[in-house]
Amino acid sequence: MAHPLVDLLWREHPGAPAGGTRGPRPKVSTSQAVDEAIRLADADGLAAVTLRRLGARLGVAPNAVYTHVGSRDDLLVLMADTARTRHPRPPYATDGWRGRVRQVADAELALYDAHPWLVDVTDQRTAFGPGTIAAYDHQLHALDGTGLSDVDRDAALTFVTDFVRAAARARHPDPQAVDMAASWAAWGGRLAGYVGERYPLARRVGAAAGAAMDAPYDAEHAWRFGLDRVLDALAALVERSTGLP
Repeated sequence: MAHPLVDLLWREHPGAPAGGTRGPRPKVSTSQAVDEAIRLADADGLAAVTLRRLGARLGVAPNAVYTHVGSRDDLLVLMADTARTRHPRPPYATDGWRGRVRQVADAELALYDAHPWLVDVTDQRTAFGPGTIAAYDHQLHALDGTGLSDVDRDAALTFVTDFVRAAARARHPDPQAVDMAASWAAWGGRLAGYVGERYPLARRVGAAAGAAMDAPYDAEHAWRFGLDRVLDALAALVERSTGLP
C-alpha cells in the first residue's frame, strides 16, 4: 500500500517515512513512476496516463503501480508538483513590481508550454507539494514593496496565475477541437450572408479584429493584451495601498 499523498509528495525529505525493509526490493520507485507518467503525458496528453499503460511502460503489473502512487488522482498531483519542482525560478531581473509580475506570468506560461496537460490538473492538493510551495513563495515575492496585505497579495497572485492558465488553455487547445481558422476561412462568406445587416457592432469589431490578426483569434495578441490589462488592474490596487504608481 502506498504512503499517504503528503508523504509521497515529500518523499525526498529526510523526515519522510522510508519504504519497507522486508521482502524483495521494488522494481521501480515512486519517482520513476512519476517521471514516466510525465513523459507519457508530454507525448500523448493526460488522457493517455492510465495505470495500466504506465505499468506496461514500467514493466510492472498495473496493481503494482498503486503501491507507488496511491491512485491516478494522486499520481496527477505528484506529476504536477514534480513539474513545478523542476521548473526554473531565476532571480527577479528588475526592482519594479510590474516587471517582476510579468516575469512570473511569462514563467508560468513557459511551464504550461512545456507541459500542456498541466492546465487540466486542478486538484487543490497540489498545494501540499514542495515544488508548488517553493514556486508560490517565489511568486509572492514578485509583489514585494506593493503595500498589499497578505490576503490581497495572495489574491493578486491568484488573479495573475488564473489569467495565465486561461491563456495557456487557449494556446494549447484540445487536439480534437475544430480548427476555427479553417472554418472561418471556409464559412465566413456564407455566415455574412446569414447574418446580413443584423448585429452591426459585432460585424464591425469582428471584421477589424480579423483583419488585424489574420484570424478570428490570435493567442499571442490575446496574451499581450490580457497581461497588460492584468498589470493595469493590479496597478490600481497598488496605488491605493501605497500611493505609488
